[in-house]
This record gives sequence, structure tokens and C-alpha cells, in this order.
Amino acid sequence: MRHGKKFNHLGRTTSHRKAMLSNMACSLILHKKITTTLAKAKSLRTYVEPLITKSKSDSTHNRRIVFSYLKQKEAVAELFRDIAVKVATRPGGYTRILKTGNRLGDNAEMCFIELVDYNEFLTSEVASKPEEKKATRRSRGAKKETPADADATIVEETKTKKEAKLKASAKPKAKKKDDDKTEE
Repeated sequence: MRHGKKFNHLGRTTSHRKAMLSNMACSLILHKKITTTLAKAKSLRTYVEPLITKSKSDSTHNRRIVFSYLKQKEAVAELFRDIAVKVATRPGGYTRILKTGNRLGDNAEMCFIELVDYNEFLTSEVASKPEEKKATRRSRGAKKETPADADATIVEETKTKKEAKLKASAKPKAKKKDDDKTEE
């Protein structure tokens, strides 16, 4: 029976799983964002976040512990040099998982896993966006235009443009017929 055993083995042997998670963690550290299946991303998150926490205090002992998990000198150097400085004030939650849909071949759930502080698009958007005032619930002010109303106005504008084109194209034809009659 598996009472209370919540470890996801990912359908692999222990050595294969450890090697795969080590390689995925190195790729995540070096590239800051990788694409994988949802189950692997969740396992990777529990594997890599304690390593990032260890990297916050740069000591020989912590470097050796992290190297025993990662086994790539470049990834360990990147983790202690750049990533640890950037996440120094963050108390945890260093990774973000974003679902991207299902894979075509086997319908597996796919996702991105990325380091939170390295997503320039989201960090710049949040930093440059001013705080908006929250509207009160009981406000009975002027009604704002809804997206449905905006779509209706666009449809009306296109209809009037089409009608104008039809009228413009119909008038010259009538003139040509009149010209033909006068020539006879």
C-alpha cells in the first residue's frame, strides 16, 4: 500500500530520475526558462527551489552541496553569481509554472517553468504600470461602454462604409448607360 507516499516517480528508475532532474535544473538555471510536461515541472520545482535557497549564502559547503545535485560547474557558478543576488530578498517561490496546453503527439499537459525574477516582460509591465483606483460597488456613475457595445459600433461603421462603396460604384454605371443612350 502507498499510504502517505506522495513522491512522483515519473515512471523512471531512481538513477534515471535523479539524472533527468539534475539536467533539467541545470538547463533552467542557465536558460532561465524551459518547456516541459506539467508533472516534470512540478517535480523540478521541488528539486531546484531548495538549491536556490542554499545559493543565497555563498560558502564552500553550500557550493559543494549544490554541486552534488547539479554536477555542472557552469550552472553552479551561474546560480551563486547571478541568480542568488537577484533572489536575495525573496523568501521563496523562485519559479513560476505557466500551462501552455497539450502536446499533439500524446496529449500530455505542457508548460513553461521559469525563474520569476528573470521574466523581463512581466517585471517591466508591473513596474511601469501605475496603480489603478478600485471602483466602489455602489457607484451609479456614468455607464462605461462595454466590449459588446464597441463591437456593435464597429459593425455599424463597416456596414455604412460598405453601403457607401456600393452607392459609389452604382452611380458611375448609371452614367455610362446614360452616355450610351446619348451617343445613339
